[in-house]
Parts: sequence; structure tokens; C-alpha cells
Amino acid sequence: MADSRVVEIDGVGSVLFECSKRAKRVNISVKPFTGVRVAVPRGLSFKKAEEFACAKTDWIQRHLRRMKQYEKGSRAITEAPVDIERAEARRRLTERLEQLAEKHGFTCNRVFVRNQKTRWGSCSCKGNISLNMKLVKLPCELMDYVILHELVHTRFMNHSPAFWAELDKLVVDRRGMRSRLREYGLALLY
Repeated sequence: MADSRVVEIDGVGSVLFECSKRAKRVNISVKPFTGVRVAVPRGLSFKKAEEFACAKTDWIQRHLRRMKQYEKGSRAITEAPVDIERAEARRRLTERLEQLAEKHGFTCNRVFVRNQKTRWGSCSCKGNISLNMKLVKLPCELMDYVILHELVHTRFMNHSPAFWAELDKLVVDRRGMRSRLREYGLALLY
């Protein structure tokens, strides 16, 4: 059996089917800019996997529509002529973190600014905060949301109800902010 093949599915378009040693079952994923991929576990034929994917056409179409929206927004963001200089990003992010920490009574150990591909920020158990330099491309309220999220982690090292309650005191419409951040994440982090 070949390791992969591309199949045209009515109403969906090209779908990549790939054998996967790790897959325990047929797994369909829809990602921005790459399209639809079906992981086929060992021992299952491509024909059976294709039948499964055809049965999930509505689900795939729904997710393809969402990805097209993300891709459209992504192009608008990434085509904006904003080059990020690490030193300038570090200065802006550190300055803003210090302002928000002082305003809300937080302290942190050290601040790192990195060019990360999968996260906007993180906080270590030692209170070191790491921020993605791409935060400077976000609207100010989203940049502040990420910084406040990491500052709250200096008090709560998890995403417990107490963590979210503390963040809710500092951020208006936290859920809306998270949702908007996810949309930017697809554009900037990938």
C-alpha cells in the first residue's frame, strides 16, 4: 500500500490521505493554507478511509469555510507591511508589561521576548514570563490580554477557576478576547 494519495471528493475538493503509524482510527483534519488531510491507521485501506471521509462531507465543508475566513483575515494581517525588530518589540512589550504589573500589583522575575511559532506567551514556575515578539502586531487590547494572562499566571500556575476569576477582574469580555486571539493566531503563528 502506498504511503499517501490525493483524492477528489465532491463538494470538498482535493483531500490528502496518508498512512500513519500513530493513528489508532481515521482522523480528519482541516488546517489553514494546507487543506484537508486524512490520517489512515495501519491495517485500514484507503478505500475505507475514503468512504469515511465521504460520510463526513458536511463536517469537512463547515471547517473548510472557517479556514477560508481565517485565511482571508490572515492575508490582510500578514500583507500589512509591518516588520518586527526584536529589540523594538522587546522594548515595547517589556514597557507595557511593567505598566500593567504596576497598575494591578503583579511582580515577575524575568521577561523574555522570543519569536515563537505556537504560543503568544508563557510563564514559568519561577515567575519568568516569555512573550512572543509578534504580539506587537496585534491590536493593543489583545496584546494587553496576553500580558495580563501571563501576569495572572505568576499567582496561579494553572487554568483553574481561580485563575479565570482573577483574569475576569482585569479583562472585559475575556472569552471574546480569546476568540479574537485565536483568529490572529492562525494568521501570525503559522
